[in-house]
Amino acid sequence: MIAVAVGMALLAAAFHGTWNVLVKVSGDPIATFRRATLLAAVVATASAVPAWAIMGRPHLSPAAAWLCLLSSLLETVYLWLLSTAYRRGELSAVYPIARGTGPLLSVVVGLVLLGERLSVAQLVGIGFLLLGILSVAVSQARGRATLPALLTGVAIASYSSVDRIGVRMATPWLYAWLLFALMAIELAITVWVATRLRLYRPVDGSAPPTWGQAAIIGAFFWAGYFLVLWALSLAPLAVVAPVREVSIVAVAVWGVWRLGEQRRVGMKVSGALAALVGIALLAF
Repeated sequence: MIAVAVGMALLAAAFHGTWNVLVKVSGDPIATFRRATLLAAVVATASAVPAWAIMGRPHLSPAAAWLCLLSSLLETVYLWLLSTAYRRGELSAVYPIARGTGPLLSVVVGLVLLGERLSVAQLVGIGFLLLGILSVAVSQARGRATLPALLTGVAIASYSSVDRIGVRMATPWLYAWLLFALMAIELAITVWVATRLRLYRPVDGSAPPTWGQAAIIGAFFWAGYFLVLWALSLAPLAVVAPVREVSIVAVAVWGVWRLGEQRRVGMKVSGALAALVGIALLAF
């Protein structure tokens, strides 16, 4: 089962990195997410029908449903924070900071609240993570994206912890379907409210993504997240999380190579690599 979970986490990393790249180049991230989450919910619904027919009636306890609602709210906050970071900063800087902060916070919670103890390898891993995040953060010209990127990591750590519990109280595909359905509704409502209150304004000169583009992002979003949930139902978070984060280096390199984000290339790539090494060491 561990090998299957690792394979799922690797595939999820590919999906996750790809949709982040597509969102970054889409022009207005939150407008893209609004369409993508709607279409992700459609994809999830279309997948749920044959899953029900093939696997039989799914299970969802009341506790799992409440945890799913909490996770969807945290995910909606995550999408807003990530959108803000992408509007302000470069992909090769924002993505490593956001993805590296989550595992670091999980360790801090374990130490402070749960009284956990760390091995020497894990302590070294924390050092690598801090060094990587700091290196990538310093690589930005003005650093306006650093705070929302860090807060994105807080959101990731929060909803990952909730999902780790909730998905084991339910059939994974049903939990994922409910999560994406709630997220699509919540994001549409928050965009409407933010627009009315003039807290959100579309990016000047950007056209909304086509439904085809949004469908690809939504499908990758759904597939990547579902694979992670499934992997978490088969293996510990300490195994799944480091494998999933291999996308950190891949996305940082893509931003430098394909998007022309050439400012302080060495600091970005080395920082992303250090973050990945730190996450891997934390799994020991």
